[in-house]
Amino acid sequence: MRGLGLAGAGLMVAIGALWTLQGLGYLGGSSMSGERTWATIGPLVAGLGVALAFVIVQGRGRRR
Repeated sequence: MRGLGLAGAGLMVAIGALWTLQGLGYLGGSSMSGERTWATIGPLVAGLGVALAFVIVQGRGRRR
């Protein structure tokens, strides 16, 4: 179950980075390109992914 949670957290970080790059206009080809909304949402999603990974890793150490 821990592995699934970490995979989900990694996916959140990757998607957040993608959305950030699209929102900033570095990656073109979609309706999200150059939109400030995605430049804001992207880092939030990536940050939540990092926080989720931190909680999962820290939570395992507390159970022992």
